[in-house]
Amino acid sequence: MEYLERMRERVKELQKKDKVIVLGIESSCDETSISVVVNGREVLSNIVASQIDIHTRFGGVVPEVASRNHIQAITNVYELALKEAGIKAQDIDAVAVTYGAGLIGALFVGVSFAKSLAYALDVPLIAVNHIKGHISANYIADKELEPPFMCLVISGAHTSIFKAESYTEFKLLGQTLDDAIGEAFDKVARVIGLGYPGGPKVEKLALEGKNNIIFKRQNSTKDSLNFSFSGIKTAVINYVSNAKSRGEEVNNADICCSFQHLVAKELASKVIKATKENGLDKIVLAGGVSANRFLYNYIKEEAEKDGLQVLAPNSILCTDNGAMIASCGYYSLMAGEGLADLNLTAKANIAYV
Repeated sequence: MEYLERMRERVKELQKKDKVIVLGIESSCDETSISVVVNGREVLSNIVASQIDIHTRFGGVVPEVASRNHIQAITNVYELALKEAGIKAQDIDAVAVTYGAGLIGALFVGVSFAKSLAYALDVPLIAVNHIKGHISANYIADKELEPPFMCLVISGAHTSIFKAESYTEFKLLGQTLDDAIGEAFDKVARVIGLGYPGGPKVEKLALEGKNNIIFKRQNSTKDSLNFSFSGIKTAVINYVSNAKSRGEEVNNADICCSFQHLVAKELASKVIKATKENGLDKIVLAGGVSANRFLYNYIKEEAEKDGLQVLAPNSILCTDNGAMIASCGYYSLMAGEGLADLNLTAKANIAYV
């Protein structure tokens, strides 16, 4: 019997099983992460090998460097994940892996490893959409969370609003038309000399500043649920450039604080509008930028004025990690979706959902 045919039968068996152990693999950018998760919610291990220090010297992620470091790290990460979880490879019921979107070389490392492992263990291989993985991190953070809810995905490459209609079905309501919010943070950090990664550095310096700068910009998306962060980024760059041309000193802390307030207002207003229009009462945040506590607190405070609840994972679950992939893989498995053949390939660009 061919692998895929055998796995279809195995999935039916797993859907009836009380305890399903999924190993999740994430290698879409600059973190090599493998996690062991039970029933999509209970994390037994979540090992993350970050490359931030390596890429900092280049001012951003270098794809070829990222791929090489994934190759070097993935076997050790896998062994540590099993050891910390206290299981053997034979205990794994399914292997879930991010197959897109992301850096193609980096994705290939994780996908190749996952295919080899699934074949060797003769268990189902589940292909996971990276964005769905980020959303699923909230099921680990809040054991009681169930769809439907509104989700704001904010990361280095994505800024989107989704309605989660079920564990596997999502409706895209709005997205960035240009830069993602994480890109805007990085570019603002660069122009004022903070370096990479920009998000945490802008957030930290903003604590010392005041929200006292009005950045002049055109807001082409004010009447929709879409975003445009290119204009905000350009407004900050122009403010700094104009001040320097006049020989004026700029207060970087005030720039960071004012910038954060501006993007927080933009995010909060649109996700709250989407939530109310769809008759929902719960908003979840997902993606690396949701680790920014100022943004989370601002959105939470604004949403609570309308009686809405806001949830977000802790920082380790906000950034790329294997646990979110394992969780998403589990719910795909239970829905009979995502089962992949051994010819699965990585894709740099895929549909959001």
